[in-house]
Amino acid sequence: MKKKEKQWFENEEFWNNYGPIMFDSVKWAEAPAIAEKLCAIAGLKKGSTVLDAGCGPGRISVELAKLGMEVTGVDLIKSELEAAKDSAEAEEVPLKLIQADLRQFTSETKFDCVLNLYTSFGYCDTIEEDVQILQKIYSNLRDDGFFILENLSRETAILYFTEGEWFQRAGKTVLTQFTVEGAWEGLRSKWILIDEKTNERIEHEFVQRLYSGVELKRILTGIGFKSVEIYGDFDFSPYNEKARTMVIVARK
Repeated sequence: MKKKEKQWFENEEFWNNYGPIMFDSVKWAEAPAIAEKLCAIAGLKKGSTVLDAGCGPGRISVELAKLGMEVTGVDLIKSELEAAKDSAEAEEVPLKLIQADLRQFTSETKFDCVLNLYTSFGYCDTIEEDVQILQKIYSNLRDDGFFILENLSRETAILYFTEGEWFQRAGKTVLTQFTVEGAWEGLRSKWILIDEKTNERIEHEFVQRLYSGVELKRILTGIGFKSVEIYGDFDFSPYNEKARTMVIVARK
């Protein structure tokens, strides 16, 4: 049987190259305020159990642990988990970290809240795999637990669409190019990194599947969530033409 080819997000080298670009100092500075808002949304308090599904380098996980949550971070990429471990140790907070694929991850512990943040959803080859992730998240929640998803949606992709830009970050010149796939079914992104010292050039291209808020609400309701609300930010602002992002709050 032919071994299934890895999808791009399973490639450790990609994250080693692009992680510092995605998780820059601005994103880290936002983390404490986001953690506070997450606690308010889900009614989290000291001792609440939280699963950060796709935790990356622990940007939000560490802040929640600092607030007294019992946090488990799950990610597929070993180097991202090692970065999360280093961050937790630097802040002297406990953080449980597990290397696992969200399409298969099942926990014996059922969590008060599961998070999937910073546009970490919609990259699988098939819709079925995307839904599989959401089904696993549902199974890992306790009854009445909250699932909070923050993601680029079809609506916000249209609102803020740009053909590309360039900027300098982490010792690299970064060039981006964006094109629409199908009838706004996906957003194709091409990222070019040029090292400012060596002039070495790295390119990567990927497609994110775009779901509308209503589509995701239907999927989550079909999985079993008893309530699904859609907001334009973590402050419960309306999901309308002024939405900054899409934040879905679902309750099991």
